[in-house]
Amino acid sequence: MKKGYHSTRSKDINVTASQGILQGLAPDGGLFVPNFIDKINLDPSKFMGKNYGEMAHQIFCAFLDDFSEKQISDSIQGAYYSGKFEEKEPVALKKVKDRYFLELFHGPTCAFKDMALTILPYLMVESMKNVNNQKKIMILTATSGDTGKAALEGFADVPNISIIVFYPKDGVSTVQEKQMLTQIGENTCVVGIDGNFDDTQNGVKMILNDPQLAAELAKANVIFSSANSINIGRLLPQVVYYFYSYYELLRRGEIQPDEKINFVVPTGNFGNILAGYYASLLGLPINKLICASNANKVLTDFFRTGNYNRNRDFYKTSSPSMDILISSNLERLLYDVSGADPDAVSDLMAQLKNQGTYQASKALMEKTSLFYAGAADEGETAQAIKAIFDETHYLMDPHTAVANKVYEDYLSETKDTTKTVIVSTASPYKFGRSVYESIFGDCTCNDYELLTVLAEKTGTAIPQPLKDLDKKANQHQGQCDKTEMPQAVLDFLNNQVHNQVEQND
Repeated sequence: MKKGYHSTRSKDINVTASQGILQGLAPDGGLFVPNFIDKINLDPSKFMGKNYGEMAHQIFCAFLDDFSEKQISDSIQGAYYSGKFEEKEPVALKKVKDRYFLELFHGPTCAFKDMALTILPYLMVESMKNVNNQKKIMILTATSGDTGKAALEGFADVPNISIIVFYPKDGVSTVQEKQMLTQIGENTCVVGIDGNFDDTQNGVKMILNDPQLAAELAKANVIFSSANSINIGRLLPQVVYYFYSYYELLRRGEIQPDEKINFVVPTGNFGNILAGYYASLLGLPINKLICASNANKVLTDFFRTGNYNRNRDFYKTSSPSMDILISSNLERLLYDVSGADPDAVSDLMAQLKNQGTYQASKALMEKTSLFYAGAADEGETAQAIKAIFDETHYLMDPHTAVANKVYEDYLSETKDTTKTVIVSTASPYKFGRSVYESIFGDCTCNDYELLTVLAEKTGTAIPQPLKDLDKKANQHQGQCDKTEMPQAVLDFLNNQVHNQVEQND
C-alpha cells in the first residue's frame, strides 16, 4: 500500500503528509490518520544514547512520507535547538517519590503545546514547498487555554501564513488570556467567544467545512488550515516525548530493556494521550496509558462504560485546558480499534452530533484495554497540589495534579508497581492562584503579584516568559458571540488584505 493518510470517515480520501498538514481537517469532517502505521519498524538501537532531536528525526522520517531528511532536520533544529527552550533539551524528566514527572513546559509559552507548536510552522512551510502551494494560509485555532498562545507564538510573522485564535472568554486563566492578548505579530488575531471550549471548537470545525467561507478566502488566494490537535502535524511531534521518556529511564538504569512502563496523561481533547497510543503501536513498551480527567469526566465514563455522552453539565475548573466535553482525537482511536472501519466511525460521530451520545460495542471496548481512566474533582486536585508540595517541595499545576491524583487511585485499585511517568503539561505559574491557594490558602493580591509571592514562599523561580506579563500592552481586543465566528474570520481576512495592499503601495 502506498504511504498516505486516510480520513477517519472515508478511505477514498488519501493524502500525503504535506497535504494532511496543510488541510488540517479532512473534507468529510474526519481526521487524517496514517494508513501505514502498522508497517513502521523502528530500530530500538537507534534510540539508545540519542538526544531529543535525534529521536524526533527517527520518528518524523517514519511518518512524513514526502519530506526530505534535510527538511526534517532543519525543522527540528529550528524548533528545538534555536533558543526557544530554557535548557539544552526541550523536556525534563524528574523523579519525585516513586514516580517520574515529564516536564513539557520549558518552552516559550510554558505549556506542553510548545512541543508541537514550535515545529508545526516549520512543517507547514516545508509542506507548502512540497505541494507547490502558491496560496496563503489562514490558520484557525480553538483553544481551551494553552494551544492559543503556543500557536500564536509559533506562527507570528511567518510569511504567507496568518492565524486567528478563538478562546472561551471566561474559560481560561488570567495568565493564559494575558499571554494571548499581548501577542505581537501583524498576522495574528485573538477573539474571545461567549461560550465554552466545545462551542469554540465546534465553531472552528464548521468554519473549516464552510464552502461559502472557503470561496471568500479563495478570492484572496487564501486557504484554511488548523493548528489544533485535529491537525496530524500537531499529533506526530507529541509521539516523540514518549520515546524520550522511555529511553531516558533506560539510560539512567531505572528500567531494563523491554521493561514496560505506565504513562499518566491529563486529558482534554485526547491528542496528548493518543500520541502515547501511537507510540505503543510503534513498539514502545507501554503497560498502561492512564487517562486522567477533571470534573468534566466524559472520557472516564467512556472508558469505564463504553458510553460517550456529552449531554451533561459543563464545569469550569482550575484545570481549564481539560474543560472539554467533545474530545476530538478520540475519533482517531475509534478508527484504529474498529479495525480501520470508516463507516463505523462515521456512524458514531453522526450519533454524537445528532444525539450527543453513542454507545461503543463491547468488542470495540475490549480493544481499548491499554487504557485506564479516572478523574479528580476540584477538592482532590487542590489536595494533590498541597500533598506533593508538603512532602517533596515539588510544585504541580492543576492539570498535573489531576494526573497525580488519578495515579494514586490507580495504585490503590490495582497495586501495580510498574514504573510510571506522569506527563506534566504546564508550569504551575500559569495557574498561580490555584497553586498558591491550594498550598497556603487565600491571597488578596492580584494574579500577577501573586506569582512573585508564590516564588518567594516556595523558593522557586517564575519562568521568564511569564515575568512582567501585566506590564505588557494588549494587542487584541476582539470578542464575539459563538454565532459570529464566521464574520470574525471575514473581518480578519479583510484586514489582512487591506494591510497587504498598503504594503504593496
